Amino acid sequence: MSTYIIIPAFNESPGLAAVLESLLPLNYGIIVIDDGSADETHKIAGAFPVLLIRHELNLGQGAALETGMEAARKLNADFVIHFDADGQHNPSDIAQLLVPLQKDEADIVFGSRFLEKKPSGLNFSKKIILKAGRWINYLITGILLTDAHNGLRAFNKKALHSIHFHQSGMAHASEILYEVRRKSLRYLEMPVHISYTDYSKHKGQGLLNSVNILFHLLFKK
Repeated sequence: MSTYIIIPAFNESPGLAAVLESLLPLNYGIIVIDDGSADETHKIAGAFPVLLIRHELNLGQGAALETGMEAARKLNADFVIHFDADGQHNPSDIAQLLVPLQKDEADIVFGSRFLEKKPSGLNFSKKIILKAGRWINYLITGILLTDAHNGLRAFNKKALHSIHFHQSGMAHASEILYEVRRKSLRYLEMPVHISYTDYSKHKGQGLLNSVNILFHLLFKK
């Protein structure tokens, strides 16, 4: 059964090669979406055996993921994985995310950094943002996850074809939950490991952007 890893990438030249090198031994298809990068992201991705799709302009992570998912639909993928390009995700977590899908126990599996132990390297402001985000998601979608904005997640074919992103930016993480609820998709969370580096923390969401996400969810439906 075919599995594709979808990697949205915007100005990720510092760490993209290491991420792709870590994923190649898994022998899954890899789809990289260069979301209008101004650096060498497309050249780095193009040096690897991946399907590279480029956006002329930076459209946002949600739009990049939708482009990757549409490519996976056309490739008749059985499973897809969302995987960040900044090096914070661990490739060894992918296999366990796929197990419930392969056993037909869920349609989508969300990775959570909070299920096994408290993640190290997570600063106070980021903790506040994440905690607030999960409750905001709950108020909007009725689904309360332990880790509402973890970018590592897995979809089976039903979820792949049921969920289409209309939120082009980071609000797609909440939009997924809305679609899960609306279309009665089966979901669960599984523990994953997050590696925090100065680079990955710099690429993460700040408080101002979190406010922007909330605005889009409430007023841009």
